[in-house]
Amino acid sequence: MTELRVYLPIEDLQPQFAAYLSSPTRARGYPPFRGQHSLIIEVAPALAIHRVTDLALKAAPEMEPGILYTERQFGLLELHSDRMADLTAAGQAILAGIGAAPADQMRPQILYHDIIEDLSDQHAIILNRARDASILVPGVALLIYEMAPALFACVAANEAEKAAPNAVINDVQMMGATGRLFMSGTPAEMRIARDTITAKLEAITGR
Repeated sequence: MTELRVYLPIEDLQPQFAAYLSSPTRARGYPPFRGQHSLIIEVAPALAIHRVTDLALKAAPEMEPGILYTERQFGLLELHSDRMADLTAAGQAILAGIGAAPADQMRPQILYHDIIEDLSDQHAIILNRARDASILVPGVALLIYEMAPALFACVAANEAEKAAPNAVINDVQMMGATGRLFMSGTPAEMRIARDTITAKLEAITGR
């Protein structure tokens, strides 16, 4: 029995988030590019992700897999394509193959968010030691946002970048018990990003 935990189509990958997914720590396969579309799947048990991968790539072989990863309990797959129709076909094949529907996924839970204005230099330095994306500089406003399951940090980052394109993605933690987004810019940009993420996550249906 395969449990569908996340079924996450993401339209129109934004420049910063696409670059993040393409970084060596994330992309184990083919890197995505800005303007492409993505489908991210998480299932349990972890090794069931290989059946999911087989179903997807046979249904739409023109797609490219970017991430195929097994954690201790969960497996995840990221697919991307220039054509949303390819991802739709792959998604339908996956859902039919495991006997699931998109609404069977887990509903996102918002765990915490905050905006820290006028970031101190020491705070920026210590955060930069652990970041995976762009550097943080003192004096900016910092948005921190935590949700579960972790993969919903992906759509949070992409939608926030759409809403506040001049803001900076500093880190996206998309694997583990929870997902976390660190984003910086002006206080107004961070409020727009926060509200956009909240509206997006609250609109996603699931169990």
